[in-house]
Amino acid sequence: MSDVQTLSAYNKVLALLTLVALVGAVVLIVYRLVKGPESARDLLGSGAIWLAWAVAAVATAGSLIYSEYFHFVPCRLCWFQRIFMYPMSLVLLVGSIRKEMVVKYYALPLSLLGLATSIYHYLVQVFPSLEGSGCDPTNPCSARYVEEFGFISIPFMAGVGFTLITVLLLFYVKAKEE
Repeated sequence: MSDVQTLSAYNKVLALLTLVALVGAVVLIVYRLVKGPESARDLLGSGAIWLAWAVAAVATAGSLIYSEYFHFVPCRLCWFQRIFMYPMSLVLLVGSIRKEMVVKYYALPLSLLGLATSIYHYLVQVFPSLEGSGCDPTNPCSARYVEEFGFISIPFMAGVGFTLITVLLLFYVKAKEE
C-alpha cells in the first residue's frame, strides 16, 4: 500500500470515528434530556472518565501520527488544540486509575478551551477571510490537509473529540463517588 493509500485509509478511519463520537455525544445529551439527570448519572458512572480518556488518547495518537508519520506540519491553531488535548490524556488516565472526582476540574477547562479553539479553527477553514495575522503565511490555519465526506477536517475531528470529552466529563460530574 502506498503512502497516499495509507493516508486515505487513515483519514477515512478517523473520519468514521469522528462520526461515531459525534453520534455518541448527541445520544448522551438526548438521553439526559429524555431520562433525566438521575438516569444519566447512573448510565456511565466512573466509566465516563475512562471513555473520556480513550477519546483523548485516540486524538493525541491521531495527531501525532499525522505529524510524525505523514509529516503534516501543525499550524498555529493546531498547536493550541494540542496544548489542550495532550495533557488531558495523562490527567484523565491518572484520574481514571485513582477514581478521583476532582479530575473533572482539571480536564473540563482544557476541554472547553480546546473546543472553542477547534470551532474557531474550523470556521477559519470554512471562511478563510477570518484568518488573522497570527497564522503563519507559509503554513496557514485555513489550509485543509484532510477533508473527508466534504466537511470533516482535522479541526472538526478535534472539535468532536473535545465535545465528547466535555459531555462525558459532565456526566461524570453527576456520577456518584465510588
